[in-house]
Amino acid sequence: MRKLTMYNFITLNGFYKGLNEDISWHRHGGEEEGFSVDSLQQDNMLLFGRVTYQMMASFWPTPMAMESMPDVATGMNNAEKIVFSKSLDKAEWQNTRIINGDIIEEIKKLKQQPGKDMTILGSGSIVTQFAEAGLIDGYEIMIDPVAIGNGTPIFNGISNNLNLMLTNSKVFKSGVILLSYVPL
Repeated sequence: MRKLTMYNFITLNGFYKGLNEDISWHRHGGEEEGFSVDSLQQDNMLLFGRVTYQMMASFWPTPMAMESMPDVATGMNNAEKIVFSKSLDKAEWQNTRIINGDIIEEIKKLKQQPGKDMTILGSGSIVTQFAEAGLIDGYEIMIDPVAIGNGTPIFNGISNNLNLMLTNSKVFKSGVILLSYVPL
């Protein structure tokens, strides 16, 4: 069975994005970039909600992304991608397909099919839905050493407790901490 992992950056006060989708507070040092490259080399399928997809698709295929983080940009651009959206008609970013049906049922089907493991990036409302449905097999959370005044919590709107067990932790020189969890 394919595994589904959630990967997200958050602030010390639990926000994965600030007001107006602001993520400028992320610290992207060399170590974190190396971790991202290593993760992308696992060749997982990448999953996004529409908002995260549009943000990522507006950056990773650009010359600026290739100049600033060439290995990450190459991995992101070459990866197989799915965007969950009821309003998006066409996916412009290479290797992307749109799923506009029942996302819980679609993930259940995908998990049963042979193929690459899957990683969901950003996409907080989808993460919450998948977490509540018990579909996420692992959580990779990078905590940036910053607090912001307002934003969207990583598990915004969750209605049930999410009990997790820490399986690994790593501290980067920038002060970012990676916490790896599995559901109990």
